[in-house]
Amino acid sequence: QLQLVESGGGLVQPGGSLRLSCRAAGNMAARNAMGTMGWYRQAPGKQRELVARVTRDGATNYADSVKGRFTISRDNAKDTVFLQMSSLEPEDTAVYYCNADKGWTPGVYWGQGTQVTVSS
Repeated sequence: QLQLVESGGGLVQPGGSLRLSCRAAGNMAARNAMGTMGWYRQAPGKQRELVARVTRDGATNYADSVKGRFTISRDNAKDTVFLQMSSLEPEDTAVYYCNADKGWTPGVYWGQGTQVTVSS
């Protein structure tokens, strides 16, 4: 079994920055099999939406709303994915969830979520 453990959320003022981390813990074979990893977010009263994703080879894609402000990266040796968020806006307030394709079987893993609040 594998767990995704997120950290780095918090309260930040508009225009500020935060860095989220998500580390995969558990069965080594499951960690080695992980495919694409990403971040999603869910604001109150809204559906969960994609923020950014990164493949094992480092190819990335972003939601239009975060392009130029957020950067996703990945350290395969540490089974960790990062989300560097800059120029944060109140509209970025949400619970951010880490996600990883299982790779060796259909399905994905989800983290427990970390709250990001952008407010003055």
